[in-house]
Amino acid sequence: MASRRFTEYVSGVALRGSTVQSASSGVLLRIGTRGSPLALAQAYTVRDRLAAVHGCAPDAIEIHVIKTTGDKITDRPLSEAGGKGLFTKEIEEALLDNAVDIAVHSSKDMPTWLPDGLALIACLEREDVRDVFISRKASSIADLPQGALVGSASLRRQALVKRLRPDLRVTVFRGNVQTRLRKLEEGEVDATLLALAGLKRLGLEHEATAILPLDAFPPAIGQGAIGIEARENDPRTHELIAAIGHRDTLIALETERAFLSALDGSCRTPIAGLATISGAEIHFRGMILRADGSEVHETTRQGPIADAVHLGDDAGRELKARGGADFFVQE
Repeated sequence: MASRRFTEYVSGVALRGSTVQSASSGVLLRIGTRGSPLALAQAYTVRDRLAAVHGCAPDAIEIHVIKTTGDKITDRPLSEAGGKGLFTKEIEEALLDNAVDIAVHSSKDMPTWLPDGLALIACLEREDVRDVFISRKASSIADLPQGALVGSASLRRQALVKRLRPDLRVTVFRGNVQTRLRKLEEGEVDATLLALAGLKRLGLEHEATAILPLDAFPPAIGQGAIGIEARENDPRTHELIAAIGHRDTLIALETERAFLSALDGSCRTPIAGLATISGAEIHFRGMILRADGSEVHETTRQGPIADAVHLGDDAGRELKARGGADFFVQE
């Protein structure tokens, strides 16, 4: 059945709109992605799952590497240059220009609001959402010496570190996973923090010194989830992608993004949140922090998954009110 379905798509049956030409030339889909090792690992995972479920050769699904503004900025925090959308802007432009059919993202890099005409249509099943501590000098954050230097590009991680250890120094630590590990080995910092999901996808989970508990280190919105973005008016692509989507991960991510949207959140503000699903129930925990970790507000919600987005939105509105007018205007 899967092979027959692919043959029908390639021969032009069930094709609509701008993707007819690429499909009729033997290409099932075109994936847009960043070119980092982690981004490529995620894109190849999506490609291989699509090829398996639709019964086609992997090379029938093209991968187009697109360099983003975020990849070009290495000398300053992204929060100073426009926020997390810097890792998606050029890929989304390629989607809107019909140069690719889907974009594969680390969901935590996706901006709060997507461009008109684009939608998050699916996620793969979520990986481990926890952060890890990596150091060659200490076994945990608690064991770091007084005044040690911790490198991280994430304001959330920096704020959580300062919350636990106000004496520690934090510094912006840019680059892909391999670059950060190299800088750590060269002694630029005493420790760093990374997502366990990314290490697992790169086969580098052995680099973790310690896995951080969720109660002390709640994850970024979308952490651990591979998101698939497409044009809203492309039903053929939606149908192809639906075969590999994981419903619970998408519902959880939509809940977290509703929380972020209610906060008007960007990477300028330390924000954490995690939605988990058990049966027909969803549980959400959200947190906002001052950049120096000196003030923290958090809340939880639980209810039926039918109310998931509302619960995330309501949690965000609560914390926005509790934080006050100046909480999200942080230097």
